Amino acid sequence: MTTYTPLPIPPSALKELRDIDDSGRPVRPYIAREDGVPLDCVGSPLRCCLRAIEPGDRVALVSYAPLRRWASETWAQPGAYDEAGPVFIHADACEEPREPRGYPFARPGALRTIRRYNHDGQIVGGRLFEIPDDAGAGFDRAFEEAFADPEVALVHVRALEYGCFQFEVRRP
Repeated sequence: MTTYTPLPIPPSALKELRDIDDSGRPVRPYIAREDGVPLDCVGSPLRCCLRAIEPGDRVALVSYAPLRRWASETWAQPGAYDEAGPVFIHADACEEPREPRGYPFARPGALRTIRRYNHDGQIVGGRLFEIPDDAGAGFDRAFEEAFADPEVALVHVRALEYGCFQFEVRRP
């Protein structure tokens, strides 16, 4: 079986996002607190280091356009499929993801969409995915299914509830 690597937001994109987000808004950092002030975010996923927000983390909620960023590297033209959405990041530089292998934010029972894109950045399919008890094996099967189609270049995993981007997997 192929090993798939969940990719965080690339460092070059993070550097830009920590100043101005992908919707052109200045970033407004704050300290995550357990009392939910100014925003209930403790436990939410950080897309910079693929871990959950902990009390005391200096974070920012930014607009991120993952397909637009990928397209700028590959010269793809996603057109109307380009979208931006909210993600949490550390407001300052942080460590690489803690786990080299494994899927982040993989709480059994959580609902995700597995969205497939071709080399031009067009959506070529997707499906609903409920994270099973063996999250790693479940994600592996979902990615094997996605990349069995030779047209698929990358896959985005998003939370079903809010559509938030979770992480990206590219063709091995």
